[in-house]
Amino acid sequence: MSPRHPWNASLLALALVAGPLAAGAPAAAPAKAATPGLDLAGMDRTVKPGDDFFAYTNGTWFKHTVIPPDRSADGPFAHLFDLTNRRTGGIILAAAKAKAPEGTELRKIGDYYRAFLDTAAIEQAGLKPIQPLLAQVQALGDRKALSAFLGGTLRADVDAINATNLYTDNLFGLWVAQDLNDPSHYSAFLLQGGLGMPDRDYYLDPSPRMQAVRDQYRAHIARVLALAGEKDAEAKAARVLDLEHRIAEAHATREDSEEVKKGDNPWSRADFTTKAPGMDWEAFFAAAGLGAQQTFVAWQPGAVTGLSALVAGQPLETWKDYLAFHALDHHAAVLPKAFGDEAFAFYGKVIQGTPQQRDRQKRAVDATNAALGDAVGRRYAEKYFPAADKARAQAMVQNILAAFRARIDQLDWMAPETKAKAKAKLAVLKVGVGYPDRWEDYGALEIKAGDAFGNEDRAERFQLHQAVAKLGRPVDRGEWVMTPQTVNAVNLPVMNALNFPAAILQPPFYDPKRPEAMNYGSIGAVIGHEISHSFDNQGALFDDQGRLKNWWTEKDFAHFEASADQLARQFDAYRPFPDAHVNGKLTLGENIADVAGLAAALDAYHLSLKGKAAPTVGGFTGDQQFFIAFGQSWRTKMREAALRQRLLADGHAPAEYRADTVRNLDAWYAAFAVKPGEKLYLAPKDRVKIW
Repeated sequence: MSPRHPWNASLLALALVAGPLAAGAPAAAPAKAATPGLDLAGMDRTVKPGDDFFAYTNGTWFKHTVIPPDRSADGPFAHLFDLTNRRTGGIILAAAKAKAPEGTELRKIGDYYRAFLDTAAIEQAGLKPIQPLLAQVQALGDRKALSAFLGGTLRADVDAINATNLYTDNLFGLWVAQDLNDPSHYSAFLLQGGLGMPDRDYYLDPSPRMQAVRDQYRAHIARVLALAGEKDAEAKAARVLDLEHRIAEAHATREDSEEVKKGDNPWSRADFTTKAPGMDWEAFFAAAGLGAQQTFVAWQPGAVTGLSALVAGQPLETWKDYLAFHALDHHAAVLPKAFGDEAFAFYGKVIQGTPQQRDRQKRAVDATNAALGDAVGRRYAEKYFPAADKARAQAMVQNILAAFRARIDQLDWMAPETKAKAKAKLAVLKVGVGYPDRWEDYGALEIKAGDAFGNEDRAERFQLHQAVAKLGRPVDRGEWVMTPQTVNAVNLPVMNALNFPAAILQPPFYDPKRPEAMNYGSIGAVIGHEISHSFDNQGALFDDQGRLKNWWTEKDFAHFEASADQLARQFDAYRPFPDAHVNGKLTLGENIADVAGLAAALDAYHLSLKGKAAPTVGGFTGDQQFFIAFGQSWRTKMREAALRQRLLADGHAPAEYRADTVRNLDAWYAAFAVKPGEKLYLAPKDRVKIW
């Protein structure tokens, strides 16, 4: 719930509108007549599919699309996000008008939303709501007090769906999840944090472009402090940036953070004192409400050591400046407008390249969703995800699971004992469709009318308490980390579980009115992708119970790793800019899931035909419809700043290269008569086949 989230929604994921092509070579002119489920006009059939599949399926759309001023990217995914936001907004607005009884979920939804929208009250309150927090900062007198304050501001970040992509602007973040080695209980994972910019490279990259971003960040820090009436804001900003530079130097890289084996570092309470001196850990854990927890997992142990040393090694006054700035920046959305505008000027314009801030009402919907996601989601699912839709989605999931199981049987390089264990893992995969079996209980969350700042703060503390409360309880494999109104999907390798929220299971991702080839190429590929994450370079390290345990023969795993390396090199070669390329290692898990998921979805589509010939639509064969639907599912246009951020800090490759995943499937070559010499052509030995 940091201030950048409400206006910096990531429009980087899937986007689906299918488009056709003639068998073999593409036609030169776009078709005039519409074809159900296909966007003909958005294609560029002057481009050969074998030269640039993304441009072939999306080129005309890309050329003519203007990204809206309040977005960092555009595409059908963004439009689905807007549709879901409008629907969710309607539910929240109805709650705001309902005047439900005090203490009910409906009343809490309405009060949170109204308070966030009440800018007059926020302006009138000024900095009064945050003054107690700022006073605590200024009163810090020694290292023990500083450690206690840092523990008291520990949070379970609302964006955390696994340890590798947690973002927190607090010095450390908490993630509570199934233990890596004993699936019967939860563990507390401590993760690196403390940066105001998205990644360590923003601080350490010596290029002139990044130096310019750092200069703008320093100016942003100074303006925030000046808005709060701080004297010597420029000098304090310089000290804050220097401290964050030191924090960045202590951070593990994104690539290392993606490696589960490097993150499996159980530490006892005593280990923190000996392995990470500097912090008063007893004060830290007591203030965080973790005084009874005896073991933790230090996901980035070097960072824990380095950050702890900074607590003792940097001047207390510098820490006070740092903490005051981060408190103001973190809560900018519920402070007077000048703070929100300043935060957007840096995080929206500089980091994302977005020229215009989203409307306050849209940000109010996002903020309410972040605080009371399940309360809103329960009503969203009731209204927009009927039982029939859930049943259809579950049937497709089962078809793709069957196809994946068959693909395991057909692997000629895998030993029978490894195949048996892979299928055992697939058999117990917990798949959640639409919404969770159990909803979050918000009875303990206090929401007050007219208290925007307090509501945000209490919601964050509530999320922390809910996470900490799981420690000591049996693991709930039915637990969801996404709300039904989330336009996305997720695999939780440690839990061996999937979430497919209701919001993604609708047009244009899934439309029962269009031919099944297109549905399998779009939502089918998404489902296949998430299933495949259980068997990507990190998911493959966990057994059927979610234990970090080797279940491979030595020869089989060597083959798997060689194929993964081959795919990493393939993506390393993609260059969105002359000075920047895709990081094949960082994006490897997502790329494995794309290749394997697309192959499984294609097999499932063929199985769904039950031996019958695939119907031709608009002159296109079934396989052509399938692949075009996949290519247009990645229809995305991004601003340069946002794309550069993605290259540095995101485990997903840019959309255009994910569309080109098709070059690894033999069936794509047959469908479009792709020949040697075309730019995407790979010799059969160079096509990566994983699962």
